[in-house]
Amino acid sequence: MSQNVTSQVNVPAGATSAPMSQSAIVQLQQTTRSYGSGEAMVKAVDGVDLVIPKGAFLALTGPSGSGKSTCLNLIGAIDAPSSGKVIVDGVDLSTLNARQMTEFRKERIGFIFQEFNLIPVLTVHENVQLPLQIKGGLSRTQIAELVDPVLERVGLKHLAHRLPRQLSGGQQQRVAIARALVKKPAVLLADEPTANLDSHTAREILGLMKELNASFGTTFIFSSHDPLVMEYATRLVRLRDGKVIGIEERG
Repeated sequence: MSQNVTSQVNVPAGATSAPMSQSAIVQLQQTTRSYGSGEAMVKAVDGVDLVIPKGAFLALTGPSGSGKSTCLNLIGAIDAPSSGKVIVDGVDLSTLNARQMTEFRKERIGFIFQEFNLIPVLTVHENVQLPLQIKGGLSRTQIAELVDPVLERVGLKHLAHRLPRQLSGGQQQRVAIARALVKKPAVLLADEPTANLDSHTAREILGLMKELNASFGTTFIFSSHDPLVMEYATRLVRLRDGKVIGIEERG
């Protein structure tokens, strides 16, 4: 499962490519995201400078309201900065319009959510293949050739025809991981991925993601205050009041 995504996906028409360090996959440059105006204005992200290297297993952490989820949304092209730049995989997201941001998310970003967000009427296999169908341009055979190895990798190939309600919480999160990985994203974003899991299952899921990070070189970026996530992360970015207050390298 190659991670040579940059060479496969063109910069969206009208977007601006941006020079990046060879080792960087994400850069935030004096990035601010404000809501409201005047005295009611709140800076959810306040002048953040951050470089995230390719292949990182990184957690954005901090108390509620610290800006970690907003940072994740900016990196994932779900939200746009009020000022500054957000550069992901060589593309300056600050230059994208709404349609281009949608295309960028579809092509280069994988998402894992705390609620799993699986479609209940679709089987495991159908849930995982959905991003490829949305992307388009692939035959049924080509889709199967991409989906089956990923299901094998997350240990769910034997459950491919089950519905989400027939799975445990940990199995559902594995489906969500497979769905995020199947399109070979440049960056995989996980918003509180262990929030609905017991500690034993959370360790299993984090161990799986760490293994996939090492095997595929996929960049994982978490938004979490779970101590378990911090335990597994190799880099912690601590946020408070929308600002980076510390970066800690972990073994």
